[in-house]
Amino acid sequence: MDPATRIHELRQLLRHHEERYYVHDAPEISDAEFDARMRELSALEAAHPDLIEPDSPTQRVGGRPAEGFPTVAHLEPMLSLENAYSADELREFHARLCRTLDVDPATPLPYVAELKIDGLSIALTYERGRLVRGVTRGDGVQGEEVTTNVRTIRAIPLRLGGQSPQMSVPEVMELRGEVYFPRAEFQRVNDEREAEGEPLFANPRNAAAGTLRTLDTAIVSRRGLRVFLYQVVLPQGNAPVASSHHDTLAQLQAWGCPVERHHRLCVGIDAVLDFCEEWREARHALAFETDGVVIKLDDVALRATVGATAKFPRWAVAFKFPAEQARTRLKEIAVNVGRTGAVTPYAVLEPVRLGGTTVQMATLHNEQEIARRDIREGDLVFVEKGGDIIPKVLGPVLAERPFDSAPWSMPTQCPNCHSPLTKPGNEVVWRCDNIACPARIRRSLQHFASRRAMDIEGLGESLVDQLVTLGHVHTYADVYSLTDDTLAALDRMGPKSAANLVAAIGASRNAPLWRVLHGIGIRHVGEGVAKALARAFGAMATLRAAPLEQIEAVPDVGAVVARSVRSFLDDPRNQAVLDAMAARGVQMADAHGGDADTLRALTGKTFVLTGTLASMPRDEAAARIEALGGKVSSSVSKKTTYVVAGTDAGSKLEKAQALGVTVLDEAQFQALIMA
Repeated sequence: MDPATRIHELRQLLRHHEERYYVHDAPEISDAEFDARMRELSALEAAHPDLIEPDSPTQRVGGRPAEGFPTVAHLEPMLSLENAYSADELREFHARLCRTLDVDPATPLPYVAELKIDGLSIALTYERGRLVRGVTRGDGVQGEEVTTNVRTIRAIPLRLGGQSPQMSVPEVMELRGEVYFPRAEFQRVNDEREAEGEPLFANPRNAAAGTLRTLDTAIVSRRGLRVFLYQVVLPQGNAPVASSHHDTLAQLQAWGCPVERHHRLCVGIDAVLDFCEEWREARHALAFETDGVVIKLDDVALRATVGATAKFPRWAVAFKFPAEQARTRLKEIAVNVGRTGAVTPYAVLEPVRLGGTTVQMATLHNEQEIARRDIREGDLVFVEKGGDIIPKVLGPVLAERPFDSAPWSMPTQCPNCHSPLTKPGNEVVWRCDNIACPARIRRSLQHFASRRAMDIEGLGESLVDQLVTLGHVHTYADVYSLTDDTLAALDRMGPKSAANLVAAIGASRNAPLWRVLHGIGIRHVGEGVAKALARAFGAMATLRAAPLEQIEAVPDVGAVVARSVRSFLDDPRNQAVLDAMAARGVQMADAHGGDADTLRALTGKTFVLTGTLASMPRDEAAARIEALGGKVSSSVSKKTTYVVAGTDAGSKLEKAQALGVTVLDEAQFQALIMA
């Protein structure tokens, strides 16, 4: 292939993967694969400079801002880091610095080695020590303003200095760092998504990026994101806060900022290499994911001498740990049935040690991916963990494939209830449509009883498993026939626990309609859509009688969700379950009635809450608004009716004032909802 053709091919490929990574937060290849293609393109362009184009992926910092947030320019560009994958490449980085500084390569330059946090870069602007703005990296020159979401991350100080606000801080500065998912929080969120029948996040980095850029601040607040800060950027012309990077990190800590504590001042490149080797395995015991080590020249004055390219600072490099792979035998390709009936394949493996843990199962994504990679039962396969929490099968070792192997095909029946599997023509996922399928029931009941659905405290995973296995529960309605005696006879249950659970089940009979709609597991109906449907129809009977067009016209619903709702309600099996629930005392209408035309005090009005309310938590304020027919939004626009401003109100208040939106203080808000 001639150089021009290959260069064009690589540019198209890299642009595609940049779009997947930076905009959609859904990468299709590993960092190492992406970097290898980028290096190939860089080498070809270096050999053929006449073929370089200004819009080549090698000529820009990377990415582009996502839609949905206003863009804000950084004080100075947030550059990428050049990667190194071996000791030789780290030594070459050191040699380049020595040549630039005109010093002997044997000179033991001082470096700071920091664990490379696998998360999302963030720039936080502070004015007179108060947080005023949070911006994602974006394209490196400007990023998405996510201030409201940033303020929900408790690790980020809203005011620098902690208990000493008089501590001296620059008038204006930008603190940079990495927002990340702790391992435990990531696992918790994935467990919740599995219970909800939603696809699992592949790794903490993409989950953090997707979370921080969601338009729903309530989701951000619940996710448990954390942050480490590592850089101070001042307006041009200002002296740095410290003469060394090591002292800069100490200053950040003094201001009350979270700084990753394992960083080390390393004198000489050999000390850096020792640090990298030390953490190659030790990183698996950390509470967060790290995919390498960032090495930075410690002396700030020397950094200025060395400078930067258009894309990389010359004084820093990222050493990437190799993606961890292992070979093992794929014993079986099994399928898992989710809460909504989605049937997804996974690999059952001979146990293998990988990434500090023993792996026995790995994701296979879907039927099409298995066929594309030609993965078969009995194959010796490569399994990779890398930065991913969920191990994945990369592909087979074809040279060692058993002679009698055969391509895998999706089963035609559900492995749990033996109902025929179906797949709509425009989808890639097969489904079990039997609402009484034991596998669906187990997951569905866990969701049905969860805190954000029917809120039945005590009805957890272990108890659900017993109830389904013993045949006590086949549908949601059966929960409302459980007795003290039945429950007390189960493992780890006694009379008192049984009585408490029966009381919790009884209380859930009076749950508002949106909880019922959310709990029964209609595909595409999450908490927000459930609330919108409850506001619009007020009663299950009204919704069940509503034509498709009327459901589709509800704000926040749309065509796809409306078809899913109508399909669910038209299924005789689902109708029988809803009728049984109503017969056993579950309220199927809200107090304001079952007429979709019933108007409540705040119907048609949109609220945005900002700052801290003294009289109630913001969740409670939102619930009050929704109970009165209003809608709560996370962003201010010309369509916003009121902005409710508590103490420490942020940029939403400023935007409301700029747009002329009516602002209510807490007393005015109380008067409105009590009227």
